[in-house]
Amino acid sequence: MTDKFLSTKSRAKANWMTAMQTLVAALFFSLLLSVSPARAQNLTMEQIAPAGFSEKKELNVPATLVAESRQVQAGQSVTLAFVMTPKPTWHGYWENPGDAGIGMSFDWTLPDGVTAGKAQYPVPDTLLISGIMNYIYKGDYAVLVNLVVSERVQPGPLPISVKSEWLACTDEICVPEQDELSIDLEVVGPDAAVALDSAFNAWREALPRRLGSAATFGVENDIFRLSVPFPADIEISDPYFFIREDGIVDYGAPQKVNRDGDRLIIETAARGDGLEQISGVLKVGPDMGLSLNANEGKVEMSGIPFVGNTNGGLGDGQSQLSLLLLALGGAVLGGLLLNLMPCVFPILSLKAISLAKAGGDQAVVRRDALAYTAGVVVVATALGALLLALRASGAAVGWAFQLQDPRIIFVLLALVTAIGLNLAGLFELPNIQFGNKLTQKDGPTGSFWTGALAAFVATPCTGPFMAAALGATIILPPIAALVIFAGLGIGLALPFLLIAFVPAIRDRLPRPGAWLDSFRKIMAIPMLLTSVGLIWLLGRQIGTDALGVSLMFLLLVSLFLWWFGSGQIKGVSRGAITTAAVAVAIIGGIALLPGDDVMDERRVASASTATLPSEPFAETRLAELRAAGQPVFAYFTADWCITCKANEAAAVQRQETADAFAAANVAVLMGDWTRPDPEISKFLEKHGRAGVPLYLFYAPGKEPVILPQILTVGTLTDLVNPPERMADAR
Repeated sequence: MTDKFLSTKSRAKANWMTAMQTLVAALFFSLLLSVSPARAQNLTMEQIAPAGFSEKKELNVPATLVAESRQVQAGQSVTLAFVMTPKPTWHGYWENPGDAGIGMSFDWTLPDGVTAGKAQYPVPDTLLISGIMNYIYKGDYAVLVNLVVSERVQPGPLPISVKSEWLACTDEICVPEQDELSIDLEVVGPDAAVALDSAFNAWREALPRRLGSAATFGVENDIFRLSVPFPADIEISDPYFFIREDGIVDYGAPQKVNRDGDRLIIETAARGDGLEQISGVLKVGPDMGLSLNANEGKVEMSGIPFVGNTNGGLGDGQSQLSLLLLALGGAVLGGLLLNLMPCVFPILSLKAISLAKAGGDQAVVRRDALAYTAGVVVVATALGALLLALRASGAAVGWAFQLQDPRIIFVLLALVTAIGLNLAGLFELPNIQFGNKLTQKDGPTGSFWTGALAAFVATPCTGPFMAAALGATIILPPIAALVIFAGLGIGLALPFLLIAFVPAIRDRLPRPGAWLDSFRKIMAIPMLLTSVGLIWLLGRQIGTDALGVSLMFLLLVSLFLWWFGSGQIKGVSRGAITTAAVAVAIIGGIALLPGDDVMDERRVASASTATLPSEPFAETRLAELRAAGQPVFAYFTADWCITCKANEAAAVQRQETADAFAAANVAVLMGDWTRPDPEISKFLEKHGRAGVPLYLFYAPGKEPVILPQILTVGTLTDLVNPPERMADAR
């Protein structure tokens, strides 16, 4: 795939590891020192579908490799054409696909002395769907590549092969496609006659002409302007500038065009700057364009506005705003529902204690609610920003990626255990002093970090409304995606905001009293139960042997905190020693965790012996099963996903489901996303999902059905035994 969407596996892994290490350190030490003892998934217009069959006849945008001549002389070049013939309603993409999509990639296998040049694309068209601008080809088109044959190549056969990948889409779904193409050429002597294929003349005519003069561009005050030399007496229609470099302009924004004598001035919204030179294609008519390079300089908007369409005839930014508002509403609603998830409740108990201590005091309740909201929104947005940055760097990650790393799980386990022991009264955390009083036990800082912890722990519990909202962040511009992540945080904090700012609710808060200390100790129970859940999750990721070592370090952390608490009873200060000892225990536990190369064979064996046996998910295996005409149920899960585990217990791993699937010969593929898996991450993205769960059913010869995120036995058995079929049988 293109560098814009994918990178090498090693670079992605390095970026992901670095981000995890930074997140581990910041999370543990900030939260442990700041929490007080009292509080201590369809919005994408391009719904992405699974890959089609590898056979050319099954491709939606099939490619054929054609040579302008089968004979080539040493020291000369020959042009190859990738002739793309989209099926009706399907389209392919330009080299820069715009807001969404993927251009073509080429992995050549060439004989010694033969080199392949840069691909040459015809002038593209625009396609704007819900504010998402795509640069596409709807009809047949050809991508040309020149092969240069060295003078030292001897006469004889010249086998050429290439593995090419591209994306085929309709207005509703996208399918990543690939093919391995080959062609046999022959190196002939200098006197041999070389016949040329006349079809290449038309394909070259579709390429943009090179502009002889350099253009000038400038970015100022979030406005991009391009000045292009263009004779005043030449007619143009529907001018549009397709930029090759990503991240410079807002693709979905309208383009204004002025004619100023022998120059065209194009203006649109900027997304970034920092480049000294850009390139692109200026479309000046149907299938007519100019390929140009532009140097950075000062460009003023002058001349007479061009009267006509400058946005491909497909709308304006209003549709993009509608998409953002829909996604934002889903994120707020999804965040609100997260408060009902078991993984979030123990953290909310900290906030409940805080509200109880406030006793209905309006100023205190509002202050703490706003601080709690700030913590939730900051962490949710920060996780979203880190997710977008990792994707941009080439890492294949999704929402809740932080819980795919056992080091994060271990730090969370130590933190939650410490909070549970603190609530139980084993020790108290003193105020932290940095010259001035930075925080108090019952101040807004504690509320902020309680919100931060709630957001961090809540992210694996992606509910039904969040799946679609977070899926929209895959294709929306980064700023809009961050707004959605912030909306998720607002939804999570919304109950406490209502308590703080709605007097009728706030007046029902109980007054502080002796009961509060008992309530605090009771709240230690769900916090310690969360520790038990994290221990189970850690064991699933690293195995029982490594878990035993980790628990030894967790025991050390608990013993150090107990020793610290006993000193508090005696009036002895042990804070500095305890902090250092706990830090060493945490670092030691992390250092001894197994690396990513450790395979958990137990999990594979468990999947094959479950009530509903399954195979590990792989796109190649999915293609094989579909090619054989076998129905397939593919589901994607993770051990840290509460919704996933509930669905498996209630519907997937039930004998009724297993019997129905066995009778219908349904193959079951399970994508386990507990640990990082780039193939699963990319597959989820293709379906507009940023996380799990995802459930798909492939009936033979039909498009996949995306099932609801809350499953029942009837939902699954009806896939192979629909009610109308059972009625016919009776």
